[in-house]
Amino acid sequence: MDIEIIVSFLGSALGCIAGILTSQKLTNYRLEQLEQKVNKHNNLVERMTVNELKIRMMEEKLEENS
Repeated sequence: MDIEIIVSFLGSALGCIAGILTSQKLTNYRLEQLEQKVNKHNNLVERMTVNELKIRMMEEKLEENS
């Protein structure tokens, strides 16, 4: 009877540890995906800022030529 309790405990402990590790892997994957999306967004914001400056310069040149 003592062996059954020990085996049952070990099985539960291993199952719990395996679940935690799997959950951690999934969380890390989702964080990596989120980081990639944030990097894409930040890249877009930087490019738009440059384009807005170029547009302002072009508008100023058009006003000067008018």
